[in-house]
Amino acid sequence: MAVPTVAAMFAHPITEETTGPEAAELRPLEPWQAAEFQEHVRRAVGHFEPWLPWAAPVAADLAEAEAFLRKYATGQAEDIRRIYGIWLGGRLAGGLLFRRFEVAAGVCEIGVWLEPEAGGRGLVTKAARVLIDWALRVRGLSRVEWQTVPGNVASQAVAKRLGMTLDGTLRSAFPYRGTRHDVQVWSLLRDEFPEQGL
Repeated sequence: MAVPTVAAMFAHPITEETTGPEAAELRPLEPWQAAEFQEHVRRAVGHFEPWLPWAAPVAADLAEAEAFLRKYATGQAEDIRRIYGIWLGGRLAGGLLFRRFEVAAGVCEIGVWLEPEAGGRGLVTKAARVLIDWALRVRGLSRVEWQTVPGNVASQAVAKRLGMTLDGTLRSAFPYRGTRHDVQVWSLLRDEFPEQGL
């Protein structure tokens, strides 16, 4: 009996192609993958950095990359956060995370990122549907949130494709690089989920 590879054991295909440069899969992203994660963030740090405050420190320092992934590994053990990567053609090209995962409250928040070269394939939408399905159907949460700054139109487009509703805008919600930013809050409720056909 053949022993499956680690990737095969823990991978979830998100494209019809299962091999080749257009094959994409969702996998856990763990501390032992810190160098691969750092290299991925370095390739697109200029694209990520306006939206992801953690991108520049991770790109600059392997220890920061490992610490970031270790925070999520610990969070997974505590059932309060999780992180996953999107591999396209065998290369880490993006990721998703449960920034918050609050079982008692029945609420979680999903965050996403993707290298520009991997765009246009619907990978983030497909991968987010996997996380939403798991959170609402398997874990029984009631609400999935999606937060983005008003200027991130690509993120808003994904929220719309996922069938989310814009709940509102938190004005001047956080400081970043000397400027205070608004945050849009989108959501999808469990009783809306079957109607979306996700």
